[in-house]
Amino acid sequence: MTSTYRIDKTRTNRSTSKPSVTIENVSMVYPNGFKALENVNLTVNEGEFITVIGHSGCGKSTLLNMVSGFNRASSGAVRVNGKSVKKPGPDRMVVFQNYSLLPWLTAFENVYLAVDSVFPKKPVAEKRAIVREHLAMVGLSEAADKKPPQISGGMKQRVCIARALAIRPEVLILDEPFGALDAITKEELQEELLKIWNENRCTVLMITHDIDEALFLADRLVMMTNGPAATIGEIINIPFERPRDRDRILEDPEYYKLRNYALDFLYNRFAHDDVA
Repeated sequence: MTSTYRIDKTRTNRSTSKPSVTIENVSMVYPNGFKALENVNLTVNEGEFITVIGHSGCGKSTLLNMVSGFNRASSGAVRVNGKSVKKPGPDRMVVFQNYSLLPWLTAFENVYLAVDSVFPKKPVAEKRAIVREHLAMVGLSEAADKKPPQISGGMKQRVCIARALAIRPEVLILDEPFGALDAITKEELQEELLKIWNENRCTVLMITHDIDEALFLADRLVMMTNGPAATIGEIINIPFERPRDRDRILEDPEYYKLRNYALDFLYNRFAHDDVA
């Protein structure tokens, strides 16, 4: 594999786009002295879809938690649209793997709760319309009155996506949102996510362990080195045009070159100690 897929680790080559998320010289050291991240640099442009992969313990979630505001960097700067991130805010919405829905509320009520919290002054009718719009966007109009125990895992994750997008975030943060789903449901939601993203074009940062998922969804693939003191090892530009067709991509020899390059990075150059 040549260096065709490599770009500068600190800057995107989309110079005409406005930076959305900027991570500069970020390190994270926990109180017990463990250094999770060291000298991480990344600029994500407005409307860009970024996926982050790496072995368990490489600091992927720690890094995105800094963008969301759940963690504060020990050193360096994290900015969203030029403003330093100091705490969570409605401009950044997170979708977790474990759904994080309130089980005693319906799908509609779970989304409405978020909308009402962020837009308390909007008329009730307008807030309800926003909820209905976003449930329809993820194909859940018919399940609006059902509670989480009454719907499938895939439907629960659709509710979470609808809830995240309903507050109009500038940055959508996805922490392995499809990791607990079966293969068919996962592919369906990947397609749904891309369709919604193409319509809204908010900035997306997504953690995944699935290389195929990363290559199908992303504009760029960020590959982390192993911890402790993990950092960004390489970034791959994904060359496939949008909107994307999964079958066409799978027939493209370039796809397998990229896939093999990422696999070599993870399992040869930065093999995890637990991997035989």
